[in-house]
Amino acid sequence: MTLSARQREKILAANQREFGERYQILNFPDSLALQVADRKRSEYLAELQETVVSGSLGTKLDTRRLSPGCRICTAGGWSCLFISGKCNCHCFYCPTAQDEVGEPTTNSVEFVHPADYVAYLERFGFTGASISGGEPLLTPERSLAFVRAIKDRFGSAMHVWLYTNGTLATVDILTQLRDAGLDEIRIDIGATDYNLNSLQRAVGLIPTITVEIPAIPDEKERMKGLLGELRDTGVQHLNLHQLRLTPFNFDKLQARNYRYIHGEKVTVLDSELAALEILRHSIRESIDLPINYCTFPYKNRFQARASRQRNASFLLKGFEALTENGFIRTLTLLGEPAKVANLISIFRQHSNNDSLWSLNGAKDRVTLHPSLWPLVKPDGLRLLVVHSAAYQRSSLTYRNPFTTVELSPTKKIVLEREKHHADLELDQDQAELFSRVFLLKTQSSDELPQQDIWDELLVFEKTPEGLLEYF
Repeated sequence: MTLSARQREKILAANQREFGERYQILNFPDSLALQVADRKRSEYLAELQETVVSGSLGTKLDTRRLSPGCRICTAGGWSCLFISGKCNCHCFYCPTAQDEVGEPTTNSVEFVHPADYVAYLERFGFTGASISGGEPLLTPERSLAFVRAIKDRFGSAMHVWLYTNGTLATVDILTQLRDAGLDEIRIDIGATDYNLNSLQRAVGLIPTITVEIPAIPDEKERMKGLLGELRDTGVQHLNLHQLRLTPFNFDKLQARNYRYIHGEKVTVLDSELAALEILRHSIRESIDLPINYCTFPYKNRFQARASRQRNASFLLKGFEALTENGFIRTLTLLGEPAKVANLISIFRQHSNNDSLWSLNGAKDRVTLHPSLWPLVKPDGLRLLVVHSAAYQRSSLTYRNPFTTVELSPTKKIVLEREKHHADLELDQDQAELFSRVFLLKTQSSDELPQQDIWDELLVFEKTPEGLLEYF
């Protein structure tokens, strides 16, 4: 994706705010080094293009043989339950402290009882659920209780997997997980200096064995050498992630003198290059082990979009629609009451569904569903556009419209609708261009002018494509 100068400025400012004064000591390569890195990435991608398949608008590759859980994630059907917040390993790349057990949580909502989480999965239409942490096997009975409850309710209709560092994955606990119905286990072998013992114990007990680790530049050659052994051990999938810098792992990553790039968050430049090189090596050497490079843009864009889309169904009004990027879009036409009345009359002639529009008390503005736009002649009318999103909350903030979803007599989910910007008023020419690009889709967004208003609208209307731009 190519960013405008304004978009870059906003990203830089957000990154600076996250790290404060420490931001100044980060190693962001100069333009020449970035050009060299970009050429290297382009070389990898050009060679891989002959063999691999890129998915999710170019943010995930190779997608030919994703694990069952990853396929559910790309389809937007995944719920991740953080069963506890405590871990017994101290991986340098871990993004959070993970030093308190806490309660099982997803999307800031706690689930003390497995039955409530099962009701949540059903009510929100999930098709896959994962048990994560922390380290889930530090609280084995809790993890087993949730796996059993999910599988007892859904059976094969719900794919369930568990993330672990493997240190506590004994034959006994793996057998119990199998008997509870666990479908897939994902082991971070980076937490144990790439020891494969836990993988060997899991093979034959858990149906799908996946290794999921960050692509660590320092370990690139070691990982290339391990691919064949992983395959021969019985690993069916390898997921590589992009290292991300956070305030928690800042000092540990800094000690390794990594180079960073800007984006929605600060990530490690050479982590991406390492992942692509490992993937290329597997193709060149014909190592039959599916590798999925799960980029930070994929996680940040598509997982968040899936959540917005799912939550929006509870708050979306009949005259509103979801954008491609999962935001609730509200379109309002303003003008003289006579012009608005004429427009309402046209709507009624073509549709008997009066939920597709809403007229205000003063009768000088009408909010309309985009399907009605072909009936609109915007002469003398002004268009307002606003984008909102629905978020799950553990409790009410009392700042936004909300609804509640009851899961049981003692458990409910709060969904709040939050506006992301003030109403944007478009003049007639802008309104016509907006309709062609985003409503009628007869014109590409690539043809939009380089103006602030279009930069802002694009964030909410379109899911960005491709890997991070190096800057």
